[in-house]
Amino acid sequence: MIHRKSNAKVRSERRRALCALSVLVSVVLLCSTGRADIITDWNVKAVDTMTAQRVTGGALPARTLAMVHTAMFNAVNSVANRYKLYLVAAQPDATDVSPEAAAHAAARRVLVELYPKEKATLDAAFDAAIAKLPDGAAKSSGIASGETAAAAVLAARKTDGFDSPDTYRPATSPGAYVPTAALVMSEVAGIKPFALKSVSQFRPGPPPALGSPLWARDYNETKELGALNSAKRTAWQTETGRFWVLSGALAWNEAARELLVSKPLTLAESARLFAHLNIALADAFLAIFDAKYHYGFWRPITAIRNGDRDGNNATERDPGWTPLITTPLHPEYPCAHCVCDGAAGAVLKSVFGTGNLPEFTLTYAAMSGVTRKYTSIQQLEDEVAMARIWGGVHYRTSNEVGNTIGRKVGEYVLQNYLQAAR
Repeated sequence: MIHRKSNAKVRSERRRALCALSVLVSVVLLCSTGRADIITDWNVKAVDTMTAQRVTGGALPARTLAMVHTAMFNAVNSVANRYKLYLVAAQPDATDVSPEAAAHAAARRVLVELYPKEKATLDAAFDAAIAKLPDGAAKSSGIASGETAAAAVLAARKTDGFDSPDTYRPATSPGAYVPTAALVMSEVAGIKPFALKSVSQFRPGPPPALGSPLWARDYNETKELGALNSAKRTAWQTETGRFWVLSGALAWNEAARELLVSKPLTLAESARLFAHLNIALADAFLAIFDAKYHYGFWRPITAIRNGDRDGNNATERDPGWTPLITTPLHPEYPCAHCVCDGAAGAVLKSVFGTGNLPEFTLTYAAMSGVTRKYTSIQQLEDEVAMARIWGGVHYRTSNEVGNTIGRKVGEYVLQNYLQAAR
């Protein structure tokens, strides 16, 4: 006699089998990652190193992270041979080489060269990490390979123009006072990008004409919502405006680490993600500062205190207007935080998608106890843009233009660098 199983029982057994297969696939994936957390571990160490040296804002953190992660990417993928290397035409002989050791060595070498005062701390971290790997030829070869990868990146950036003299010429007339604080990134024209053909490759058109309705809209929105004593800004918006003093480069690297929790990647994939992310961020900064100094557009605190001089009857002057947060020391147009959003958003969406995601969070050391929560990359981009209006340091058009530039930079990096090996 043949016993036939009920449809319900068959479905139940299939579900159990699929669950078992899913667990097996997850185990295989985790075992095949080759310690993908090595990439995020050194990402955190790089941030901690810069924090210790008070390098937490502007373009320099992005440059550091781009150097660390391109070196790690080349070190890992010299062994994995999954992707084309950054600025290196040929794959070296990778016989019996530990990619983990290579990654550790590359990151340590770059950071020690850039921040020699932190050498003892970095060496201790390297020694602790490398001790977890089995001794042997693969480990030794991996360390040597990582050192080689780091040396190539360091050599490529040694004369990249970041140490160019500040020759910014303030607009003034004989005898007239101008503020004398040093400006940020005014030497941008002489800096070599990581991926772009030039810093002006994606230079946008000019900001709104001062007599236009668009300028009046931007002016009045920031005037109302970005004032220190704004009656129209909510408590949540005030907190958000203050939170996003946080550097865009550091924030987006934290977001990437958070997102990886819900979608583990292999070592080679993780190395590529962080290299793409930080190349895009570094070049986005250069693109935005090129535009800022090309147009030299005034900040809200200057514009609103001179609203009677812009030739626009719809912009009423407020002689004592003050923004919620301190105005950065560089021109307004376009928004630098927003260019980070566009660049990082393009890279992260290429891996994690454009829809809803498991909740991820961001924190800011200067605002202890405050945690920002997100369920999509776009939500984060939108929040940062509004935060710069609520903070009183940008206008809506500047935010939109900055995000567009960043997206173009991110897409350009994705399309032209670290492609799959053929």
